[in-house]
Amino acid sequence: MSSTVKPEQGAKPAQGTAPGTTGPAGGGNSGARTTRRVRPVRTGGGLSLRLDVRAVLVGALLLIVALAAGVALIGSGDYPMTPGEVLGALTGGGDAGQAFIVHELRLPRVLVGLLVGAAFGIAGSVFQTVSRNPLGSPDVLGFAQGSSVGALIVIVYFQGTSYAVAAGAVVGGIATGIAIFSLAWKRGIHGYRFVLVGIGASAMLYAIVLYLMTKANIVEATRATTWMTGSLNGRDWDQVWPLAAVSAVLVPLVLILGRPLRMLEMGDDAAYSLGVRVDRIRLVVLLAAVVLVAAATAAAGPISFVALTAPQLARRLTRSPGPNLLPSALMGALLLVAADWASQRLFGADQLPVGVLTGVLGGGYLLWLLATERKAGRI
Repeated sequence: MSSTVKPEQGAKPAQGTAPGTTGPAGGGNSGARTTRRVRPVRTGGGLSLRLDVRAVLVGALLLIVALAAGVALIGSGDYPMTPGEVLGALTGGGDAGQAFIVHELRLPRVLVGLLVGAAFGIAGSVFQTVSRNPLGSPDVLGFAQGSSVGALIVIVYFQGTSYAVAAGAVVGGIATGIAIFSLAWKRGIHGYRFVLVGIGASAMLYAIVLYLMTKANIVEATRATTWMTGSLNGRDWDQVWPLAAVSAVLVPLVLILGRPLRMLEMGDDAAYSLGVRVDRIRLVVLLAAVVLVAAATAAAGPISFVALTAPQLARRLTRSPGPNLLPSALMGALLLVAADWASQRLFGADQLPVGVLTGVLGGGYLLWLLATERKAGRI
């Protein structure tokens, strides 16, 4: 949710839109051409906080729906439960059997889904804002493929445990990010070059994935294919706590840098003139986004297209300029949990990995986005 903090004496009602919202990253933001309803809120210390009312309402609605979808997902499965029974078990009620099913079997899965979706959503928003391109997504630019390479190396060559596979995914994702940053760096990281380098890296890493699959035996290949599909099946508290710790540190960091990140959309020169340390801000948020993607991929596998679609859907709902970091995170959490719930309702418990469903739906969205961008003359 967009917010700006300025001294009270300089606070003015916001009119029009922020510069730099009509570029490629704004794909389809029809609300960017209308006057925004912004409400100034006075705080202590002589400061004024300006909140976009629509963005606040959309964020609250997304949070409520995401939590409701989580409750519905906990109630799904071979032992169905009503929302009342789920809420009773979560608050300490219900019988011992229901408490065990909720707290030990299903709640960790839902929490992993919410955290992974939020991490992908906010990381996708960062990448799209920095690259100023709606196609600037971690799974398009090669970061998810880098995590896959790291995980497959552990599976094929070391027959590692699930913890070792997760560590390999994190190392692979971070190493890929460093390599792409190094290749794209030339007196700073610029969006067009960043996207081109990322797409090239994605193609190369996918070829390495295929090579590793040819070196695996049938057991290793089955395990690798299952991991690469992306799934929330069998997730427990061992996946929740590391991802929660990473998110607790990096998500607030990215949100704090939301205002200078929004200024980057106006271009480097305009951001420099407003006192933004462009290269430092860009590098910090990109590194934070890379680590979030790597940690989320380690927890649930390379789930496709959530990072691509969540920021765009959030932008269309809020009709607000800027990166929309928090709405994107909430939209990502909602998309992933709702997709997992839908896969269970349509195909039965644990029959269809959620990564398959998000891949099908996200692929259709990508085709629509490409057609829209081409029609608008942006590609």
